[in-house]
Amino acid sequence: MKVKNSNLLILLILGVFISCSGQRANVQGSDKPNDATGFQSLIQDNSTAGWHTYLGGAVEGWKVKDGVLFTPGKQGDIVTDAIYENFELSLEWKIESQGNSGVFYNVVEEPENKRMHETGPEFQIIDDVNYPQELTEQQKTGALSDVIAPNALVSKKPGEWNHTKIVVNNGAAEHWLNGKKILTYDLKSDALQAKIAESKFSTLPSYAKSLKGRIGLQDHGGPVYYRNIQIKVLSSN
Repeated sequence: MKVKNSNLLILLILGVFISCSGQRANVQGSDKPNDATGFQSLIQDNSTAGWHTYLGGAVEGWKVKDGVLFTPGKQGDIVTDAIYENFELSLEWKIESQGNSGVFYNVVEEPENKRMHETGPEFQIIDDVNYPQELTEQQKTGALSDVIAPNALVSKKPGEWNHTKIVVNNGAAEHWLNGKKILTYDLKSDALQAKIAESKFSTLPSYAKSLKGRIGLQDHGGPVYYRNIQIKVLSSN
């Protein structure tokens, strides 16, 4: 009898563990704001709580100090535990000379999508002036990376903080940089699909197909710094 009870207890514990571990994939972004602005902070208590390594476990290598989330490079990409659909994302970032990173959204974290860029659109972050390779207009800061060029180059020089805003609502997307709207497109449009067909993403079946997903921050191998990462859940149009 004791053995049976012990086995039953083990099974119950395993069931609770499996249930909890599976919840991450289904966590929806909350519409409960932190304050009157309607925004929620995605960096809380000076920790990486609420984030995990893409297709992995707990965040390793990325650190938070004095409210700044940063990686020295070569630590892997990270994504939010929560899934967001219609939202306004606001954050600040800075890179070093020749730096490269990106903010991803609508990331569908599935094993068949081995990297974030196979699924989520990217707000490109890069040193437009000093990057060691020649850049196309579609690869410069604020672009829908490799797909649509920004209408203006307004990033600050390496080492200075920039402010990015990304708005996605019912498929309509906006990229803002340092107070200027630099790009708009519609995730559901034929025009976007035509642009994708001309890009390096043309053979990726999951790229920019979802209207919801995780927020992702890219580690492209060098240092990058983020702060004041906030998100507001919107009502669909």
